[in-house]
Amino acid sequence: MTYCLALRIDEGLVFLADTRTNAGVDNVSTYRKLHTIRAADDRVFVLEAAGNLATTQEVLDCIHRDLERVGDHESLASVSHLFEAALYVGRLSQEVAGRHEAALEGGAGSATFILGGQIAGTPADILLVYPEGNYIRASDERPFLQIGESKYGKFMLELAVEGKVDMPTAIKIALSSMVSAARANLSVGPPYDLGLYRNDSLDLNEFRFPADSPLLTRLAEVWEKILLDAVSELPSITPEDFIVSSEE
Repeated sequence: MTYCLALRIDEGLVFLADTRTNAGVDNVSTYRKLHTIRAADDRVFVLEAAGNLATTQEVLDCIHRDLERVGDHESLASVSHLFEAALYVGRLSQEVAGRHEAALEGGAGSATFILGGQIAGTPADILLVYPEGNYIRASDERPFLQIGESKYGKFMLELAVEGKVDMPTAIKIALSSMVSAARANLSVGPPYDLGLYRNDSLDLNEFRFPADSPLLTRLAEVWEKILLDAVSELPSITPEDFIVSSEE
């Protein structure tokens, strides 16, 4: 499995993805799931993926093939809006999964994507592309998207994410969400890839945090202390708080 997230804040976009893939507890590998695509000088895209790894890699190969082709055809270099890019990725994903459908069972070849970035003259944004090929945007009330093992890291995002937070705070929120997910699920793990995009820059700053990152260690230690302190601050429980039902 995997866990990827994206945040849309006033300053720009934050992307974070783990790198763990597994086909059983004895077959664990590391693959990059955050991909930067600089399709043209006036645009930059970030694609995060969860689901079937082979489908993801074939979709990426198709994207780069279309960028290298000459002539009149659709690609990430030809679309005018981010939603058109999302629909394009969705169609590629459906085509790839469809080619292998007969050999797989129960949608095992499907993949889900978060597509973000900016085309000059349009706002930066993030969209979630479903295996069915359609998409949703992040909203002002819920300015984040997740794919993969999202439930374990969702609490931190819902509790703390608002558009008014600055970039450093958004990074802390994202990493805390990832650490929480990894702590609760062995299918999520480091290294973690972070992508930072500032509005209208048309450039992505990328960083990788290995398992022995001092920052991850500090975050985990402080996060655990805060949780334990919060538990100690909860009201005391006394015998009177328990209602024992008596049999008639």
